[in-house]
Amino acid sequence: MDDILLYFAPFTIPFVVGTLFLFIAVGVKWVLWLMRLPRVDKLLIRRGIFTRQTLIAVWEVIRESLLHVRIFKHNPVLGYMHASLAFGWFLLIAVGWIETTVYLGADFVPLQGHVFFKYFAPHLALQEHYAVFEQLMDALLLIVLSGVMLAWFKRLRSKALGMRRTTKHVLFDRIALSALWFVFPARLVAESLTVAVYGGGGFLTGSIGGWLAEVVPADVLAMVYEPAWWFYSCALGVFFVAMPFSRYMHILTEIPLIFLRRWSLRPNKERRSYDNFEVEACSRCGICIDPCQLQADLGLNDTQSVYFLRDRRYNMLSLKIANNCLMCGRCEAKCPVGINLNTLRLNSRAKRRNIPHEGRYRYLQGIDRSSGMGKVGYFAGCMTSLTPAVQRSMERIFEAAGEEVWYADRDGGVCCGRPLMLSGETDAARKMMESNRALFRKHEITTLVTSCPICLKVFKEEYHLEGVEVLHHTEYIDRLIAEGRITPKSDNTAYTYHDPCELGRGCGIYDAPRRVIGAVGKLAEPKHTRRDALCCGSSLANTVINDGQQLRIAQRMTAELEATGCDTIVTACPLCNKAIARAATRPARDIAEIVAKNIE
Repeated sequence: MDDILLYFAPFTIPFVVGTLFLFIAVGVKWVLWLMRLPRVDKLLIRRGIFTRQTLIAVWEVIRESLLHVRIFKHNPVLGYMHASLAFGWFLLIAVGWIETTVYLGADFVPLQGHVFFKYFAPHLALQEHYAVFEQLMDALLLIVLSGVMLAWFKRLRSKALGMRRTTKHVLFDRIALSALWFVFPARLVAESLTVAVYGGGGFLTGSIGGWLAEVVPADVLAMVYEPAWWFYSCALGVFFVAMPFSRYMHILTEIPLIFLRRWSLRPNKERRSYDNFEVEACSRCGICIDPCQLQADLGLNDTQSVYFLRDRRYNMLSLKIANNCLMCGRCEAKCPVGINLNTLRLNSRAKRRNIPHEGRYRYLQGIDRSSGMGKVGYFAGCMTSLTPAVQRSMERIFEAAGEEVWYADRDGGVCCGRPLMLSGETDAARKMMESNRALFRKHEITTLVTSCPICLKVFKEEYHLEGVEVLHHTEYIDRLIAEGRITPKSDNTAYTYHDPCELGRGCGIYDAPRRVIGAVGKLAEPKHTRRDALCCGSSLANTVINDGQQLRIAQRMTAELEATGCDTIVTACPLCNKAIARAATRPARDIAEIVAKNIE
């Protein structure tokens, strides 16, 4: 008790209360989220906790929660700002703890004794003085202060730091942000005033303290230095109390999220407790705003992922915000935390729009409009049926390769189910999937080829077609060329290629289409390509924007494609093909069309 009283001063109360509140609030959240995890997720945690993945997670925490390597790669200035605050503060705590231990030995020192050591040190009549700690702590404080200044500047002039727009905050965000902005300047003032009264200090606090001692009367310094420590303690206390209810909860949520991911936990189309870790791990850094074409092309500033996650967290998510997203994956590709934004969108929609099937899909039973036979199955998909040139081109390619093919829907069939899933109608989507799955098994195919990336993604992720190889037609054509089964002729036609969202970011297929185009002509890459490719705007995932807005997005995207000087725009998605065709001034073709045209 004597040790605790030795390190007690009234001004430490706001800090102590705030710290206790923070630990309790965060602890309660973590315990509730973990307890509500389904049994299968808890089993994954037990299996993963004593594996190499835990060590990898520790390293990832250092890289991303402290050093913010992903943000550095996206924007070095923003990366430094985040790292200076996170890693700088961590080092202030760690080095400060070591400093206290060196000065006071291994005796018990309460938390406030470590945090406010510069205040208590003169009152403890310490005889030795370790200049290395004074200089090092000042250097770390200066690094953190530089991050604070960048944060101030970013709020006022975001474009200067490479961001067109910063995020809009709710009340607790503003409280926490204001407190955080004052924490380190308040610490600098308090420590400098203490140096002015008692001496000591490093290159920063010592210089400021020495100047204050020269220009401010001693009695005034003695009167104001204690209120300065009060202000510092209050700033810390307010920040800690507001933190669990603000965007800064990400600091303490991203860490367990990294471990859970390494132990193979993932969100899915059903909402569950794991989602809380992803939703609250969002720092609202705003990096996801600029890639959003709804913002860049249409000026819509309230539906980006940062606001979707904010509204979902505070239980004020509207159906309009949940649905107003292209789900193109551009923001997810840029997210430095790696949040599964599209999956969270999906299960948010399902909660609001899903209607139990209640026998409404009995008509699916027995539907089989397929034709042909063979171990290779071709599923054109709804959009391919609306672009018959693609289907005719695939038939010509199959014929040229001597492939015997079973056509799942040449004469009409059942949708793959993903458009319904994207809108939140998960039960209806599941019934369609069951119908198609039964059809594929009935005809005993071993390879399933589709021309639609939307179908491809759902076949790979939701159908669980054991023993069936699922390929996009670009992959299949690439294989036929590599095996010499077809030999397209090459000329000097200049092509540019548009990466469809579901094929590229959705399924990671980038090289096969480019190899195929390279076999028939010359390829010119647009400014935004591969994982950074623009969306065509006609995404089935967005049920809010109108046709005119879709066209505006397509026109801006095709203008970039045409800027390459190409003769023909090529894509590998029937939906993108239609969007580009009506917005471009140059011919738009599917890869299958240019290959079929050039087959010897």
